[in-house]
Amino acid sequence: MNTLLIGLLAETFIHVGGGQSEGVVDLPVAREAVTDYPFIPGSGLKGALRDWAKQKGMADTNTLFGQQDNVGQLLFSDARLLTLPVRSLQGASRWITCPHLWERYRRDAERIGIKTPALDTVIGHGQALGEGEAPVILEERSFQLNGKVPDTVITVLRKLIVHDATRARLVRSLLVLHDDDFVWFARYGLAVQARNVLDDDTKTSKNLWYEESLPPDGLLYTLISERVSGALESLATALRQSPYLQVGGNETVGQGWLALAFPEARS
Repeated sequence: MNTLLIGLLAETFIHVGGGQSEGVVDLPVAREAVTDYPFIPGSGLKGALRDWAKQKGMADTNTLFGQQDNVGQLLFSDARLLTLPVRSLQGASRWITCPHLWERYRRDAERIGIKTPALDTVIGHGQALGEGEAPVILEERSFQLNGKVPDTVITVLRKLIVHDATRARLVRSLLVLHDDDFVWFARYGLAVQARNVLDDDTKTSKNLWYEESLPPDGLLYTLISERVSGALESLATALRQSPYLQVGGNETVGQGWLALAFPEARS
């Protein structure tokens, strides 16, 4: 079975809803039930890619993506989180990841034949791998540096990012945290924006709500496989020629844009 691995870099805020409110946040992002990691469901990616394919004039979209009474020829995985941008006292932001996310990416990549190095360095609570001067302050939390991020990890992540200038920031920006420290930021460190509907005449608020989003520079990845030999070729070719995709809500206010990268084609 032929499978395409795609890196997804958030160009703007991304809001793919979770379907229920959580406390003061009326519209939280979709999260994995067990880990609380933000993710984009495969059904959302499939719908966004179907719309994209129709706009590009691709033929046989019903055959590729399926219809209500007919399964499609393509299989879409969820888009899983790999790195998350967070506020930092030293500079505007840092990218963070953790051994658990790296382990899952490694398993997904090796399942389709892409060999990926392990991340064997032991990281304690309150520690991080990365560049810079210690302590590193992320939000209101302090981390001591305990070594550098392995070059092999940087090399893999670079291939998942399409922009050269953004790829160049990885060495000085990436931090690897303990799994438990990372999940705190995944749960509590996302952007929450106030949205409002105003009365046309009085310009007073008719409906104020709070909406959670994955911030720009968040990095995810997804897998697209084919059930029928050759079904993936036309979509893969078209995506490489126009590697941007809008997914989720708030399209009319410029949100939801992802930049796509194809690691098998990058050095």
